[in-house]
Amino acid sequence: MQFLLAFVVAAPLLGAAAALLPPPPGLKGRSPDQAVLRHGVTVTGVILAAAIALALGFDHDAPARFQATTDISWIQALNVRIHLGIDGISLPLLLMTALLFFLCALYSYFKLPAGPSPKAFVALLLVLESGTLATFAVLDLLLFFLAFEMVLIPMYFLIARWGGAQRQAAAWKFILYTLLGSVVMLLGLLLIGLNSGTFDMVALASDNGRGLTHTTQVLAVLAIGIGLAVKTPMWPLHSWLPDAHTAAPTVGSVLLAGVLLKMGTYGFVRILLPVTPGGMHTFAPYLGALAAIGIVYGSLACLWLARKGNKGDLKRLIAYSSVGHMGFVLLGIASMTPTGVNGALFANIAHGLITGLLFFLVGALKDRYGTADLDTLAGATGAALYGRAPRLGALLAFAAVASLGLPGLAGFWGEMLSLFGAFDPAAGLSRPAFLTYMAFGAFGTLLTAAYLLIVVRRVCMGDPAAPRPSEAGPAPVLADVQHYEFAAWTPLAALTVLAGLWPAVLLGLTDPAVHKLLAGGNA
Repeated sequence: MQFLLAFVVAAPLLGAAAALLPPPPGLKGRSPDQAVLRHGVTVTGVILAAAIALALGFDHDAPARFQATTDISWIQALNVRIHLGIDGISLPLLLMTALLFFLCALYSYFKLPAGPSPKAFVALLLVLESGTLATFAVLDLLLFFLAFEMVLIPMYFLIARWGGAQRQAAAWKFILYTLLGSVVMLLGLLLIGLNSGTFDMVALASDNGRGLTHTTQVLAVLAIGIGLAVKTPMWPLHSWLPDAHTAAPTVGSVLLAGVLLKMGTYGFVRILLPVTPGGMHTFAPYLGALAAIGIVYGSLACLWLARKGNKGDLKRLIAYSSVGHMGFVLLGIASMTPTGVNGALFANIAHGLITGLLFFLVGALKDRYGTADLDTLAGATGAALYGRAPRLGALLAFAAVASLGLPGLAGFWGEMLSLFGAFDPAAGLSRPAFLTYMAFGAFGTLLTAAYLLIVVRRVCMGDPAAPRPSEAGPAPVLADVQHYEFAAWTPLAALTVLAGLWPAVLLGLTDPAVHKLLAGGNA
């Protein structure tokens, strides 16, 4: 178990270095490009297999205990250690990350985005995987910061070199926002470590803020929270996200929504809630207010983009939907209750699966039509998706209703539990304020249903005024779901159903760990 976790974190870096080397003569296949893409699928597949083995070996009777731990002294002068471990909070995120990277590598093997060398693409993808997996596995504040920052450069180049229109501007906006937020976050992490005498996250969580003054906790939450809020993204620090998603290649959007956004909310749960509970208690009402605004704002922006004649980009619409969905995650965290935090962690996983699938589907639509413009997709498609590519249309409708929180699918449980957490927040928090936030969140669910059903009606059924095939001649041929698309999308759809019908699988892992975390490691 100890070896497996270290392997899962380090193997992508070794795979990235190997991707840049010339392929062995017997493994070139039809071309060196094919060999390096196959290398990416193999490495991410091995990492996924190791992560599954890690999950099978995990002691499910003790999910609150850190397992598969490695603890080695690294920088003695600062008391920084190479400390790795997983519990019921980090294990689901680790598995989802490994799965999404494998599916993206598999998809790219058949549909590589236009850009420079495939070697560079695969190497960047694997470096990105290592950084995200390390973020969910490290238990030292400075290592967390290094892993948190490790993902920025690979994602910047994936957007800037393999993206679409306006990719350079979007990539620069992404890197500037996240780097500025990270500088402030580093100051907060140093403030905690130097005042408490350790950067070890387990020791800090067990101390539960007793070694830090209230002022120190407030300053740390403010500094670290800004850096995490940018990555989440929280309104009003979200404006980099729509541009990045719109310009990114398909796999870049999948990983950005499915994995990178989770790093921010994970930091709130893993660091701020247990290490600085007093500071979080001070800022929780403000965090809840910003989360509630983000839910409604994201939904209204999507409604505007979905309207006919507004030339809304479907990728941009889903990006704004992420602002709303991550608002539910932040609202659950702000409640500081086991119910709310469990809901936030469930919503994290559900959003990764569902929005990852949505970005895959929109990428496929853009490849077929050459655009993601909603007016074009709805008005110039003849019989629309149901009539031209029924399996693609059915998958898009499925992902949309899952995203709007239909009971029985994964999107429902996280949002419901987050709202329940706001209904009865932690002691000392203003219940009238959180009831107001809950009302905003409930209104946001109605708006979410409205814009997603509009998207399904327009894209899958076509606009009522659009010419029918009998009027405009036979509709152009549109390829339905291809075999590689089916292979990449089916696991996400299946897990969305499984998590919706059997939420106890995930909640059974997170709930004991959340109770221990909120109790300062004493429960």
